[in-house]
Amino acid sequence: MARKLFGTDGVRGRANSAPMTADMALRIGAAAGRYFRRDRSGVHRVVIGKDTRRSGYMFETALTAGLTSTGMSVLLLGPVPTPAVGLLTPSMRADLGIMISASHNPAEDNGIKFFGPDGFKLSDVAEAEIEKLVETGVEPAEAGQIGRAKRIDDGRSRYQERVKSSFPSGMSLDGMKVVVDCANGAAYRAAPEILWELGAEVIPLGVSPNGYNINDRCGSTHPRAAAEAVVAHGADVGICLDGDADRVMIIDEKGTVADGDQIMALMASRWAEEDRLRGGTLVATVMSNLGLERYLQGQGLRLERTGVGDRYVVEAMRAGGWNLGGEQSGHIVMTDYATTGDGLMAGLQFLTEMVRTGRTASDLARNFEPVPQMLKNVRYGAGQLPLEADRVKAAIASAEIELQGKGRLLIRKSGTEPLIRVMAECEDPVMLEAVIDRVVDAVQNVV
Repeated sequence: MARKLFGTDGVRGRANSAPMTADMALRIGAAAGRYFRRDRSGVHRVVIGKDTRRSGYMFETALTAGLTSTGMSVLLLGPVPTPAVGLLTPSMRADLGIMISASHNPAEDNGIKFFGPDGFKLSDVAEAEIEKLVETGVEPAEAGQIGRAKRIDDGRSRYQERVKSSFPSGMSLDGMKVVVDCANGAAYRAAPEILWELGAEVIPLGVSPNGYNINDRCGSTHPRAAAEAVVAHGADVGICLDGDADRVMIIDEKGTVADGDQIMALMASRWAEEDRLRGGTLVATVMSNLGLERYLQGQGLRLERTGVGDRYVVEAMRAGGWNLGGEQSGHIVMTDYATTGDGLMAGLQFLTEMVRTGRTASDLARNFEPVPQMLKNVRYGAGQLPLEADRVKAAIASAEIELQGKGRLLIRKSGTEPLIRVMAECEDPVMLEAVIDRVVDAVQNVV
């Protein structure tokens, strides 16, 4: 069936507008509870975490009502990073994990992400089944089988210990000055505490959430403030997280930003040297730069590409038995340590290399020269299908012919916003801009 609720990463939208309403959250909670309980006997638990958005209170309450109505008992973690939910769901023997977050989106948005009992995000099949239950409705549990809710006070500290365990024992960050931008999001306490406990001098940014300032001119999608702070404080490195801390950008001592492709290049080559990179393969999406692919080939390594979305990266990793993957946007997935992207863990891997090699962040963060890449977004309205228009199809076909042998073109709908994303790579920047503009114009004329 065609999915109406779920995108590339759960359900997402503007708070108090369809589908992100309290009523829908209650129905989603009931459907997820019924799907995972399936009339089996015994205790059934669900772990719920959230970021710092004001609407998180509303969705937490609505989801709890729906879940408990089907007999699920709810364990409430409060504000924690998304990867904490992935880690704590199997640790607490829960049937289901839920993260209430819209990740890098503005505060007005929110979302609901699901994790299975193994701590990994749900498959398309499972999400489709839950969506079907939302549409048809579910029978509530008998009065004597209604679930209960309980606050878990030490969820964040459990997660912090797990993150620190990914840092080599016996190694410290003594003498290192680190700027960390928490985007006024879920890691506003965890990230500075972890870095301080490992010995770093910490300069925290984005650690004063008020429910409305998450990702507001800060974090991984707006790294300028952190870059300026790195230079102003003479810091060795900067770590920029997004609102739910599953993404990271690294800033070197000169204030230059390194994206996920550069971080993955460093980690893949280092892990290969240590014979830790399974199958000699890094998994990344179709958005990753061609320069990364060429760099890996030069190292005798392989790049496996997937569709956009860290869940598809993880699915490919599990199917192929590979242990490192991610996205250009900063999702770095290390299945030796976590079940989903973890910005803090990835940041610590970068700091590990700085300590181990004694090299500067700028030396480690520029591993390959990116092929010129351009991305433009076109917003479309409800009910519009711009990619099905003949005019747009013709523009795309023409662009692909022009780029053949010189670059590549990728056109896709965003899975989290009503946007058409037009991305291209080409060694010739003039041709690149011309090709992108023609496709964007065609889409804009249709919408």
